Amino acid sequence: MAYYRCVGDVPPKRHTQHRTPDGGLYFEELMGEEGFSADSSLLYHRAIPSAIADATEWELPDLSTRPNHPLKPRHLKLHELFPGESWKAADVVTGRRLVLGNADVRISYAAAGEASPLYRNAVGDECVYVESGEAVVETVFGALTAKQGDYVLLPRATTHRWVPQGGEPLRTYCIEANSHITPARRYLSKFGQLLEHAPYCERDLHGPAEPLLAEGTDVEVLVKHRGGGGSVVGTRYVYPEHPFDVVGWDGCLYPYTFNISDFEPITGRVHQPPPVHQVFEGNNFVVCNFVPRKVDYHPLSIPVPYYHSNVDSDEIMFYCGGDYEARKGSGIGQGSVSVHPGGHSHGPQPGAYERSIGVEFFDELAVMVDTFRPLELGEGGLAADDQRYAWTWSGRGPA
Repeated sequence: MAYYRCVGDVPPKRHTQHRTPDGGLYFEELMGEEGFSADSSLLYHRAIPSAIADATEWELPDLSTRPNHPLKPRHLKLHELFPGESWKAADVVTGRRLVLGNADVRISYAAAGEASPLYRNAVGDECVYVESGEAVVETVFGALTAKQGDYVLLPRATTHRWVPQGGEPLRTYCIEANSHITPARRYLSKFGQLLEHAPYCERDLHGPAEPLLAEGTDVEVLVKHRGGGGSVVGTRYVYPEHPFDVVGWDGCLYPYTFNISDFEPITGRVHQPPPVHQVFEGNNFVVCNFVPRKVDYHPLSIPVPYYHSNVDSDEIMFYCGGDYEARKGSGIGQGSVSVHPGGHSHGPQPGAYERSIGVEFFDELAVMVDTFRPLELGEGGLAADDQRYAWTWSGRGPA
């Protein structure tokens, strides 16, 4: 995100001496993307950031996937993954369950009541949508407050942890990339500013406001990183000093939040295609959100989507609020995910087409991920599948 911020104590010129109050030196760290040729930030540490005291294997949760074969649309009921009060003993990092994934992106879900371990994803950026609950997200850049409706964008290799607040479950929908996640390029100027026609602007992005300084020795950090042959593996580091020792930083690479309520919907006289709902993009996928909005105002308009076969992508919709008009009668509700794979024509449920005529406003809230390579089902997706959704258009199913 090429939007400059400066937080805490930094020297007047980069790569120069930055002295502590007692005359010692702070240690400058460049955190940058694409081999010194893209966005970066400079962080100033009290201790040497590369010093580790131990490194051992960390066994990751089950990341195996199974093809969606035979090809069919699916309804995944994510709230069933954390029944009863099981969320109280879970955290957002080690408790997340893989729902869908491919080589470009993995989608996981967690309901948590415990603080997570310190964690760093060295595979790609994370975009975490907060379905409900509140948290403080402590990071090496400073703390973020995260509430219902927030996207939390965490750049690759940002050390952080999630600390739930209050007594309600912190429900999170995690989109993990194998790349960086940015605002849609068509909304950016050639220098990276969000343009006037963009559905949000820099004022809507909230980064850390001050350093988060922590004390401690022999501090564990879990790191997810790339292994051999495209695999993803885990390592448990022990740091001699707490990694949250940054007295100041500046640059264009940092974590931030964006609340879905700050997205200004783009509407028209007839039904608008999904790209108008786009908010972020990564390599081979996009993230869109559908928010409460006035709908099509042509006198002969049909406000729900037309039936469509999006031949190049899988369409994954997470229903996180409101009343999604096109899916009425399907069993889909709060916490549901619909999987509409490439190669399958899909659209409104029976009756929704006709019921939408004359409707002026949709009260719906959903997060959509479109991928340009097929998604496979993770263990969480298989466990949450209702097994009935594919037959809801016809009213028939296998004998």
